[in-house]
Amino acid sequence: MATITMYCTAVCPYCVRAEMLLKQRGVTQVEKIRIDTQPEQREQMMTRTGRRTVPQIYIDDLHVGGYDDLAALDRAGKLMPLLQQ
Repeated sequence: MATITMYCTAVCPYCVRAEMLLKQRGVTQVEKIRIDTQPEQREQMMTRTGRRTVPQIYIDDLHVGGYDDLAALDRAGKLMPLLQQ
């Protein structure tokens, strides 16, 4: 199973939905980088992704994007192959 990293905050409903979708697809662990409790991580996230909103999701080293991007991958049948690498 691939390694999942997600930049998130505690109160973000899209972060919760992203984690739920990943768990439905068999992911047992998501490494969460909390930008609300670690403000320096927000700068790192924006530099790394070019985006300012959460969640920002990585599957291994591939930047997937946010929840909408993750859900679109799933609908297109492309999420499971990425997770099974």
